[in-house]
Amino acid sequence: MALINPHINFNGNAEEAFRFYQSVFGGEFAQIMRFKDLASEEFPVPENEANKIMHIALPIGNNILMGNDVPEIMGRVNENENRSKISVSAASKEEADHLFNGLSAGGTVEYPMSDSPWGSYFGMFRDKYGIEWMIDFDSKYKGKV
Repeated sequence: MALINPHINFNGNAEEAFRFYQSVFGGEFAQIMRFKDLASEEFPVPENEANKIMHIALPIGNNILMGNDVPEIMGRVNENENRSKISVSAASKEEADHLFNGLSAGGTVEYPMSDSPWGSYFGMFRDKYGIEWMIDFDSKYKGKV
């Protein structure tokens, strides 16, 4: 079965954001590649872009959260736009609370963790980097998601 692996763009703070995500989810980065790693005569990289993240990947369970910094030549990412949300299905209420509390730190809670009208334990927020998250635990799907 196919896996869905979210990929998110940043304006120069991808590494900071991913270190924050790593502090909540744990694990080790599968890959960190900087723009300077691709520099060549055919692909010159300006000095102010050299250390920015070209690709970063953090395995989370069977999925991978990926991201990058958008080079200035391509314009800026609107961090307040309505991006697609990243939905995380937790294995327990405790894990849901841990992820919600960790990832929402410094962000804006849109819907606090609580029993939802559709029967799951659910919360929604925008983290301090502008990324929108939904955390969900549904005992009906425990071990199936």
